[in-house]
Amino acid sequence: MSITIVTVGKLKEKYLKSGIEEYAKRLQSYTKVEFVEVADEKAPEQLSAAEMDKVKKKEGERILSKLPADAHVIALAINGTQKTSEELADELGRLMTYGKSKIAFVIGGSLGLHEDVLRRADGKLSFSKMTFPHQLMKLILLEQIYRAFKIMKHEPYHK
Repeated sequence: MSITIVTVGKLKEKYLKSGIEEYAKRLQSYTKVEFVEVADEKAPEQLSAAEMDKVKKKEGERILSKLPADAHVIALAINGTQKTSEELADELGRLMTYGKSKIAFVIGGSLGLHEDVLRRADGKLSFSKMTFPHQLMKLILLEQIYRAFKIMKHEPYHK
């Protein structure tokens, strides 16, 4: 199995980079993880709905161009399904069992994901109704993927 995490924007904060590197290292014994960053679209602070859609569309095109054609795509979206860690582990386990060797998680930019990306997604996952910085979500997602593998393997870590 391989996991691709596609995100919008470059990660700059050292504390986030450090955490991501740690979980990526821990995951090496379970799966291959690839990180793909696409450029965020520059936009002023105040945007009309049409301008927001235009920004999300451009970012969405970049995202879609980086998704493996045969990947099972899970978009992180506030209106997605909320799961427990055990449910995420079950889902990943089912995907592996039924021949989905490539899974791609998508994290949008500060404005979220364009409808084209959400339509391409095979599933939508929400970590909370709260809003989190998209760069922090990369770390949270990676920790939950690691936790899912520990659960699947019945190894200590999950509490």
